Amino acid sequence: MLHTLPLLIEKFLGKNVHLLKSHLYVLLATFLVAGSFLVSAKLSGIIHPFSLTLLRFLYAALILLPIVISKKKWRNRIFLTLPRASVMSLFYSVFFICLFESLKTTTSLNTGTLYTLVPFVTAFLCLFFFKQPISLKQLTVYILGAVGTGWVVFSGRIDLLLSFSLNKGDLIFIIGALSMCCYSISTKLLYRNDPMVVLVFCNFVSGSIWMTLALIVSGQPLEWNLIQGQSFYNMVYLVFCATLATVYLYQKATISLGPSKVMAYTYLNPAAVAVLLLIIDNVSIEISVIPGILLSSIATVILQLNHK
Repeated sequence: MLHTLPLLIEKFLGKNVHLLKSHLYVLLATFLVAGSFLVSAKLSGIIHPFSLTLLRFLYAALILLPIVISKKKWRNRIFLTLPRASVMSLFYSVFFICLFESLKTTTSLNTGTLYTLVPFVTAFLCLFFFKQPISLKQLTVYILGAVGTGWVVFSGRIDLLLSFSLNKGDLIFIIGALSMCCYSISTKLLYRNDPMVVLVFCNFVSGSIWMTLALIVSGQPLEWNLIQGQSFYNMVYLVFCATLATVYLYQKATISLGPSKVMAYTYLNPAAVAVLLLIIDNVSIEISVIPGILLSSIATVILQLNHK
């Protein structure tokens, strides 16, 4: 027995180190996504959201193109995946349009906080579409996260909650958040064991097509020449960090932790946005919203402790 103890300890530590790395992956992805709300706030208003989203999708698609065409089995899957990806990317595109448009009249903290409604709404949509029951514990945690979200949006003020004084930007982003929920549902409905890199590439390609059609119908100019200086670096961040890197990190983490635990980190968005605002822009957060951030964080921890 004693001679097997070192092997058991090594095996235990090895497994936990692997899980720890996965948690670090998704935590890093969470902060990258939070950073995208800050960066998007700096880019919103420079050019039309249709044009900005098109530029983001085109860059991402061009970066993935050499990877996708490097293998024959991936090349052969493109035209099989593209029709289904076009449905997914429609919801994905609407989300980013709403994000850029909402940030003209609301804050990055509000959008980052409202984004935490996605797992809550998605769970109820799964109940409707896939007949997946929600346990009492899950429902309690989702409600806890929603309470934390509401606390931050309403700055902990009961009078604002009673008057339901969401601004125009908040309402626009809620539409975007609902669209992201539909994106998650459509991904599950339409996924056919597609290679992840092909599916992501087809999402960006079809998303570019949607944005091109939107620009043609609306008659909006591209005005990409306005993306200069710091705005160019902000766009680079959106493409590489907030799009390509997060897809990789979430995929790696999901393999080890499962989608439920990865999704739970969404509730850390308000805290992540607040920390980045403090570090990057030196913007202090009102003390009144801290309890809401703590509630959202507690919801994440509880879901991580759920080993089922």
